[in-house]
Amino acid sequence: MSVDAKILAALRAAPWGVSGSELSRQLGMSRAGVWAHIEELRALGYDIEASPHLGYRLLGAPDALHADDLSARLGKTRVVGREIHVFQETTSTNDVAARLAQGGAKEGAVVFAESQTKGRGRMGRVWLSPARKGLWFTVLLRPDIPPQEMTQLTVAAATALSRAIALQTGLEPEIKWPNDLLIRGRKIAGILTEMRAELDRVQEVLLGIGMDVNLEPGDFPASLRQTATSLRIETGHEVNRAELAVAVLRELDRDYQAVVEGQFKRLAAQWAERCTTLGCQVTIRVGDRVIRGRAESLDDDGALLVRGAHGHLERIVGGDVTVEKTA
Repeated sequence: MSVDAKILAALRAAPWGVSGSELSRQLGMSRAGVWAHIEELRALGYDIEASPHLGYRLLGAPDALHADDLSARLGKTRVVGREIHVFQETTSTNDVAARLAQGGAKEGAVVFAESQTKGRGRMGRVWLSPARKGLWFTVLLRPDIPPQEMTQLTVAAATALSRAIALQTGLEPEIKWPNDLLIRGRKIAGILTEMRAELDRVQEVLLGIGMDVNLEPGDFPASLRQTATSLRIETGHEVNRAELAVAVLRELDRDYQAVVEGQFKRLAAQWAERCTTLGCQVTIRVGDRVIRGRAESLDDDGALLVRGAHGHLERIVGGDVTVEKTA
């Protein structure tokens, strides 16, 4: 953890104030050095009061994602969030995470971007990523699982996101298989999982997540206004993105551990409670194939089991899903 992250963690742990001498002791540096770091944080937009009687107090934080601040809020995790990078703008956080992976970045490294110029979703779709309006990020993972179990990570991410949103906003997102979170039938978040694997072993996974947090109706193009929404639209107020980001990383860390420790069935049960796809007639396009049937359940690897018109149960690991409306 950097010096700035340690200072922010100490300030949050003592909202009534912490003295310069105590910070100096904790950080192993002079009080002048502490002051210099406080001034750097103020320049970034942190409202830090200095009082002869109370010491330093954190009164406010900017509406921005800062790696040091996210690390300070998050604290120690098992894997997810071991290191955090924040870019003001990039093409896609998956692209950046891929380069970091090639350079030997630790498992659990997270790449956030305040905006993306080429954000992407599944099936090559463009993902709208306006500056400081959402959470656009990628987690680098190296799970010791075979490639056929990769869908478990998408399921784990969906359950983690839905819990974090519920904890922070009180909203209860629904899950549409395989990778969308919905509120009132409108998309709030999506998951894009890309991997590099050998025949029997996953080498690395880029778990990309896009979440519409503080977008207003006018931020969406006309083509998306009937199918997409944001947490701000649904709650009626702005949502603190940094707090939400930390909640998401904590839940992702918890669910990732469940996957690697062989506890996927517990996650699958949570997923099924929130999934709107199960029990419905669906049409799934997988390349040139079209599969129609009733979505019944997940199998042990996280694939969707669909029962066709002739009673045959088919295992689906991905595709473009349309849920048929009932009369």
